[in-house]
Amino acid sequence: MTTTMSIRELTRNGSMFGEYDYIDIEDRKSHEYKGVFISAEYADDVKKFLEKKLAKIKQEKLDRIMKFAGKGSIHKRFEKLTVSQIKEKKAKEKYGQE
Repeated sequence: MTTTMSIRELTRNGSMFGEYDYIDIEDRKSHEYKGVFISAEYADDVKKFLEKKLAKIKQEKLDRIMKFAGKGSIHKRFEKLTVSQIKEKKAKEKYGQE
């Protein structure tokens, strides 16, 4: 079961949480939708769903950023070398001096 209430009604009548699966919250004057309260019975399912959705959105953003930021990553052969050592190694590889 579901219902729609104002925040004021919800605070005055807290026992309503047990009667409904979820409660839509709206501003009674402007009829603006404010959110939803989920019963404890479904809270874990909703949290899992939201975590998956937010993780997917975050990963998509990171993937878009990494298209550009990943270009500057350091190759494994240059790990733990200073900038001057990397330049020296690249010059030796380029000009065949070892």
